[in-house]
Amino acid sequence: MEQSPDDVQSVLVGRLSPSRASDFTTCPLMYRFRTVDRLPEPASRATAKGTLVHLVLEQLFDLADEQRTLSTAQSLVADAWQSLLASDEAYRDLIGPDELADWHGQAEALLDSYFKMENPSRVEPERREFPVEFQIADDLVLRGLVDRIDRDDEGRLVIVDYKTGKAPSPQYEAKAMFQMRFYALVIWRSTGEMPSQLRLMYLGDGQVLVDRPDESDLLNTQRRVLALWDAIKSAHRAGEFRPRPSTLCSWCNFKPLCPAHDGVMPALPQAAR
Repeated sequence: MEQSPDDVQSVLVGRLSPSRASDFTTCPLMYRFRTVDRLPEPASRATAKGTLVHLVLEQLFDLADEQRTLSTAQSLVADAWQSLLASDEAYRDLIGPDELADWHGQAEALLDSYFKMENPSRVEPERREFPVEFQIADDLVLRGLVDRIDRDDEGRLVIVDYKTGKAPSPQYEAKAMFQMRFYALVIWRSTGEMPSQLRLMYLGDGQVLVDRPDESDLLNTQRRVLALWDAIKSAHRAGEFRPRPSTLCSWCNFKPLCPAHDGVMPALPQAAR
């Protein structure tokens, strides 16, 4: 039976990234504030530092192999920070003039940690800062931005992601790796090629988490994502995004609006229904 144009248009297609999936899993109300209400959040030093180091590593791989040295990477920090300030005014109030040298030093220390983990002159990424996307269901598109895609010695895909923090404790490793399996699922479904290895590089302490997923692992990730999407749709239909209090509340920008902390929650936008 053919669908009429009106029927086709009635299917609303949502988009889900690893970050927004993690938001809903952590706290549905936080997901609502970020994705439905789209409330602004102040820039933080942690996100600024991550953006800065990612930018320097991106610029480093633009250079010839022999130029990819630690001293070169560290020399890029100051100009990279200035380019971020020019592109986003939210960063301007984060670091005072008297803190600038220390701020650059923190980024340079993370780059030193990176060079102890791998030699970039021996790495030739196939893709960098690469957007991936696949429509996994009639009403859902999965999307993300992958830091790096490499090929191993046998020509198989390797997905790499940089983290400027420290590696999680063992009980939280699976949650951290969900993002990578999400990317692997999208790449597998969109290209038909199964990534052989997923690498999370934690520059904060020099640790690397490695996962080697097989088809059953990614099918399980797909089931998990679709179940999560069903839960998100149910929350939209009911107009209920309940808070899930945890130790993470201490770092949440929306705590003053959260009823779990005696905050006053704004009305749900009508369009969210």
